[in-house]
Amino acid sequence: MINQAEFTKIVQENQYLNQENKALKEHCSELETQVKWLMEQLKINNKKTYGSKSEQSEYIYEQLSLLHNEAELYSDVEAKEEVKVASHTRKKKEATLDKLPENIKTVVVEHTLPEEEKVCPNCNEQLEVIGKEVKKTLKIKPAEVIIQEDVYYTYACKNCEKNGIETPIVKTPQEKPVIKGSFASPEAVAHIMTQKFVMYSPLYRQEQDLKRQGVELTRQTMSNWILKASQLWLEPIYEKLRELLIKEEVIHADETTLQVLKTKEKPTPKKAYMWLYRTSGCSEKNIVLYDYKPNRKIENAENFLEGFNGYIHADGYQGYHKLGDNFTVVGCWAHCRRKFAEALEMISKDERANSTAGIALDYCNQLYAIEKEIADKSYEEILKVRQEKSKPILDAFLCWAEKQSIAFKSKLGGAFTYLKNNEKYLRRYLEDGRLEIDNNRAERSIKPFVMGRKNFLFANTESGAQGSAVMYSIIETAKENSLDPYRYLTYIFKKAPNLKNGENINMLLPWNAPESCKSKSE
Repeated sequence: MINQAEFTKIVQENQYLNQENKALKEHCSELETQVKWLMEQLKINNKKTYGSKSEQSEYIYEQLSLLHNEAELYSDVEAKEEVKVASHTRKKKEATLDKLPENIKTVVVEHTLPEEEKVCPNCNEQLEVIGKEVKKTLKIKPAEVIIQEDVYYTYACKNCEKNGIETPIVKTPQEKPVIKGSFASPEAVAHIMTQKFVMYSPLYRQEQDLKRQGVELTRQTMSNWILKASQLWLEPIYEKLRELLIKEEVIHADETTLQVLKTKEKPTPKKAYMWLYRTSGCSEKNIVLYDYKPNRKIENAENFLEGFNGYIHADGYQGYHKLGDNFTVVGCWAHCRRKFAEALEMISKDERANSTAGIALDYCNQLYAIEKEIADKSYEEILKVRQEKSKPILDAFLCWAEKQSIAFKSKLGGAFTYLKNNEKYLRRYLEDGRLEIDNNRAERSIKPFVMGRKNFLFANTESGAQGSAVMYSIIETAKENSLDPYRYLTYIFKKAPNLKNGENINMLLPWNAPESCKSKSE
């Protein structure tokens, strides 16, 4: 028999052990959640590094082949694959890769026999042409570098000089240069800009390439040329485009990081930002504008878009939700769908079909399927179909999502949190047929800068970063309006310094450019 004191002590020890056991279980549960979260992050990082960058992966093998195995991929393209069907065997058609373009200038070179060989070997009579064989080839020449020497003559009247009359002097008028006091030509500056901002070739690579051709042109000189030309002739066009952009009723916005080595802020921030603003699909004139800022404060967007009043498509960055009453934010379903697609990647393939992430992704895909059906409809018809078909699906999705109980610290939990926090903005595309289901239009437009950043990595100064923003803006706006960037920039650098009385900057805008600036690929 144990006494009361011993019994009490045993009860207290049991209570302590139970509490300790409970605490250990809770700690174990927390550790399991952390391990699950870390495994998800590992899978996501592996997918970002080695896998497809979108939720559609049907063509990933072909894309990888194009990047790493192009020649081998198409080396046997002429071989015809036989396809057997029920009644007969037929040859599978292959895409024709070796086809001459139709819009390229053709130079005819005639090959004839020498005169002494145009004699019949039998009767010594003159041979006559009875036919010809035409063989076409495609010739590609590297960029040609030449020095153009312009000679401007001065004239005077010899008769007046002979008769002692004041002799008038007449000079041949000269075109103003793109940069005063420089030997830069419009073509040279346009070429350097195009190579850097369209072909993503940094100035040091261009310097090396020119040196191999025997041309000593330093990257410092090239940098000075493009920044000065941008400041003189592109910035006024950039400001005019901004004035037109803020008059739109629907726009898109996005931002991405940029490292700038020398800034006014001390210490220098690790991350600066390149902001992007552009017109939507309902606009008659396409405008794409970049704007460098040292931070991600939403005041940057408010200041740039001062005077704007309408809808702005954006991603889930909460800063956009703090914009003034003149901004009506439209959410991005592509971001939402992508989060559920990433959560689905964390599940084994056998369990995906009936999983919570799979059901959520299916709801998103239904909304996108409707958008695909109504892509060519009028804005009135689009709005009507969305109200009749999309709204019930969206309502059902949100009602179903509300009932789900998901661990917050998980990829799936993050997707549901995004859906819940952005519900108001994700619904907004149902309000107007001009609105789009996502912000992919802005993401596509910011991609050229992201690709360029992989090559030049950083900007040296803030003025250089903003200069790049202006040049990217003019070039991407030109591309959006079916212009060839090189020819359009050359046109600006020739025309802008020599605008006559009555002419203004409006004639330099992309949609007013001459036919010679049009891209031949359109």
